[in-house]
Amino acid sequence: MNRHIIPDEWFPLVNEEGEVIGKSTRRECHSGSKLLHPVVHLHIFNEDGDLYLQKRSEHKDIQPGKWDTAVGGHVDYDESVMDALCRESKEELGVEKFTPVFLYRYIFESEIERELVYSFKTIYAGQIQPDLNEVETGRFWSVNEIEAKMKSGAFTPNFQYEFTKLCSLSD
Repeated sequence: MNRHIIPDEWFPLVNEEGEVIGKSTRRECHSGSKLLHPVVHLHIFNEDGDLYLQKRSEHKDIQPGKWDTAVGGHVDYDESVMDALCRESKEELGVEKFTPVFLYRYIFESEIERELVYSFKTIYAGQIQPDLNEVETGRFWSVNEIEAKMKSGAFTPNFQYEFTKLCSLSD
C-alpha cells in the first residue's frame, strides 16, 4: 500500500521554530486544521546547473500531476529532519549517497495545510530511479525552461515559491 495515503500516519506538530509540541495524523493535518507540521525538500542539480523535477503521481492527495521539487515529503513522528530527507530521497528517487546543503526554512500555507519546510540542495551525478508508486516521472530542466513555464500552471505553488528563492540565492 502506498504510504502517502495511509490515513493514520503520525506527523509531529511543531511551533514556528521547529520544536515538537505534539503529534497528529496525516488526515487531521491535511483537513484544513492548519496544524503546523514539518516537511523536507531536496533540490537536485546536475553539474550543468539543471534542476531535477518530479511529476507528482495522479493519486497524490495534494497537487496531483504537477511538477514539483525533486524530493519532498513529510517528517514522521519521532524522526529527525535529516533522517526524513534521506528516507524520502531513497523512497522517491533511489538517491542514497548525496551531500545535502541546508538552504532555508519557511512556512508554507495552502487551503488545506500549513507546513514548516526545510529546504536543501545537492549536486548529484548518480543515477536517479523514480519509484513510480511515488512519482509519475522526472527529469532535469534548465533554468530557462522552468522560467518559460512558470505561469502555465505546470508546477506546484510550493515549487514556484522555492524556485524564486533559489534564483535569488544565486544572484
